Amino acid sequence: MRVLLLAALIGIIGVVFVFAQGNSSVVYIGHDKVAAAIDKGGPLVSGRDYAVSMQRRTSPGLVEVHQKETDTFYVIEGDATFITGGKMIGGHTTTPGQERGTRIEGGQTHHLSKGDVIVIASGTPHWFKEVSNPFVYYTVKVIR
Repeated sequence: MRVLLLAALIGIIGVVFVFAQGNSSVVYIGHDKVAAAIDKGGPLVSGRDYAVSMQRRTSPGLVEVHQKETDTFYVIEGDATFITGGKMIGGHTTTPGQERGTRIEGGQTHHLSKGDVIVIASGTPHWFKEVSNPFVYYTVKVIR
């Protein structure tokens, strides 16, 4: 029952997001596709100025900085130590507007758990320093 409620919530959030972006069409994502994405991670829908996906982490990641993307994460399962801000160490450009690094000096530590939402503005270093296995979260990227 919880998975169905979550799937409905995600679908509603996605539709509201599409309308909020001023697009003239509606994108519907059925609960089967959402449930599969929760289980394995992966994209749900994307457009010129947005992308919606499910992410599934089993280990920490690299530091990321997106120059033109604001990330919004909604935690579905697990716990993580997430660092934002500060200075990225060991950074290099991976694609235009995207940088990756090895760690963050300084910054703010957030302890993320089920039900939390965090928004990371474009240009802000962010890093999953520690994660439970699995750590599952819903991602909305707004691209400017």
